[in-house]
Amino acid sequence: MKRTLLAGAALSLVMTGSAWADITIATVGPMTGQYASFGAQMRAGAEQAVADINAAGGVNGEMLKLEMGDDACDPKQAVAVANQLAGSGAVFVAGHFCSGSSIPASQVYADEEIVMISPGSTNPTFTDNRPGPGIYRVCGRDDQQGDVAGKFLAEEFAGKKIAFIHDKTAYGKGLADATMAVYEKAGGKPVLYEAYTAGEKDYTALVSKLKQEGVDVLYVGGYYTEAGLIARQMREQGMQTILVSGDALVADEYWAITGDAGEGTLMTFSPDPRKNEVAKPVVDKMLAAGKTAEGYALYTYAAIQAWAQAATTAGSTDFEEVTNALNEGKFDTVLGTLEFDDKGDVTLPGYVFYEWKDGKYDYLEQ
Repeated sequence: MKRTLLAGAALSLVMTGSAWADITIATVGPMTGQYASFGAQMRAGAEQAVADINAAGGVNGEMLKLEMGDDACDPKQAVAVANQLAGSGAVFVAGHFCSGSSIPASQVYADEEIVMISPGSTNPTFTDNRPGPGIYRVCGRDDQQGDVAGKFLAEEFAGKKIAFIHDKTAYGKGLADATMAVYEKAGGKPVLYEAYTAGEKDYTALVSKLKQEGVDVLYVGGYYTEAGLIARQMREQGMQTILVSGDALVADEYWAITGDAGEGTLMTFSPDPRKNEVAKPVVDKMLAAGKTAEGYALYTYAAIQAWAQAATTAGSTDFEEVTNALNEGKFDTVLGTLEFDDKGDVTLPGYVFYEWKDGKYDYLEQ
């Protein structure tokens, strides 16, 4: 009951375009909680996408109504929000963000025949074991990310002491395990593999253990909050260990936590969509409105674009007709032209490395 009440309070309505909207769609992510910066990215992208689509005439002549759902990256709350969206008549969801939320919520959407396109859930299980044909993502997968990161660690840090830690989540553990498997296949031998608990503030015991092991490079499977605290606490103990992680560090809040301790942090993420020429008009509008265009903002925008184009091709928002269009079509988005494979995964460029410098992240210069 508590979770249901939380979910009920977590849904809000955003009217974009005309005062009377005919098609209900939604975006769901961590709008509150410690990963709320990703929710803010998703909200910004979704609101801009719906505003732009409605300004161009909507979908098949009907305006879109956008609902925002807050799952706080909690699996139970994610399921409760998904059920409430089904009751509200939503035909499409751009979400969720955390894999641990998307995987259980996808069962609800499959049962209710609601199309779901995740902008940021990277765990392979999300599409490998998808419960129905209407489940997709416009981001990459952790096994792809892990392949790039594992090879990079083996090649760039040969002979160095490398440790792997994760936060026990579907995303964090999945990414750390995928990366370590590739690293070991390339001949690397981790000096430490350990889990930590997300949400804590003091990781000095873990950091002391890393220091005792003489760890040169630390791979973190987890989110920016804990990674930032660990980076800062390593510097406080005099460690010069290089922190390496994945796409969950693509948030300005990482540097807000670390300060100068974040200098030199490395992370994998897809090629920066803000630098796509086709995305420039959208990015300019978002920045002019004081909205963020970083991280997963444009991925959320692209998810809505793909669904809208599929619904236009189908001439309907009917589940079967839209999924057929998604399976067969190519879609022009702010991420570039994309299409979906048989699993619902997207065909886009792979992962590259970024480096945090002076409070900003950009492509790693090699």
